[in-house]
Amino acid sequence: MAVPARRTSKTAKRMRRSHFKLSVNGVSVCSHCGAICKPHTVCKNCGYYDGKQIIKVKGSK
Repeated sequence: MAVPARRTSKTAKRMRRSHFKLSVNGVSVCSHCGAICKPHTVCKNCGYYDGKQIIKVKGSK
């Protein structure tokens, strides 16, 4: 088995792990109610998509 010749420093370890992070998926703003939602999907807050009401949601405008 291979054995490391030297201990990996904290800096080298952290620089290597700097790319292991979460990224924010694309989000858009609903043109009808202004809520944040996924692009190209019906808004869960108001039920509108592309300026038309697709589903009826309780408590929508």
